[in-house]
Amino acid sequence: METNELKLDGNAIGGLLLELFGLEMTTTTWVCRSCGAAELVARVDVYVRAPGTVVRCPHCDAVLMRIVRAPGRRWVDLGGLGTLELRDP
Repeated sequence: METNELKLDGNAIGGLLLELFGLEMTTTTWVCRSCGAAELVARVDVYVRAPGTVVRCPHCDAVLMRIVRAPGRRWVDLGGLGTLELRDP
C-alpha cells in the first residue's frame, strides 16, 4: 500500500479535535513551527494508522501534533505548532 493511500486531510480528525478542545477546530488556523506556513487545520496531512494519530504539515512534512487515545486518557503533543488561532464562535 502506498503512503498516499494512508494520508487523509484534517477533516478526518474533526471529531477527535472537537472531543479534545470542545470547539470546531477544522476551520482554525495553525502555524508550522518548522517552516512558518499558516493554514487551516482542515488542510493538514493526517495519518491514523500509526500508534495514534500523526498530523503533518503539508508544506514541509514536519510533525505538527500527535494524539494517542487509550481507555480513560489522551496524550496530545502539539510541539510542532508555532501557534493555533482559536476564534470565538
